[in-house]
Amino acid sequence: MSTWYRQAEDRLKDEYSKVKGQKEGAMKSAVRDALLEFCRQNEEFAQAVAQGGTFPDCMDAVARGVGNYISDPEAFRRAASFYFDGAKVNVYMTIQLDPAEPETEQKGILLDLSDFF
Repeated sequence: MSTWYRQAEDRLKDEYSKVKGQKEGAMKSAVRDALLEFCRQNEEFAQAVAQGGTFPDCMDAVARGVGNYISDPEAFRRAASFYFDGAKVNVYMTIQLDPAEPETEQKGILLDLSDFF
């Protein structure tokens, strides 16, 4: 792992308990995990998290204007955009219809969840 990833990981974990608010608290675990995955995927994003705003401020931005519901992909998009303006989040889901099939020969459907927004 890169040093930026480690710094981002330490920062997110240190600031995790400082998140306040009911909606923010309900989402903080999933959002933190998604941000860590994004940091693992992209060193420039990890640097933005390590040097950017705080995780509590990020969660405030994610929850801003949310009524009773926000989808996970939308929460992840808002969090990524908080740290890196213009960041896009792609979510892909597949379904495996035959559990005995080897993974390399999976038959399934690829959905781009952004088509539903």
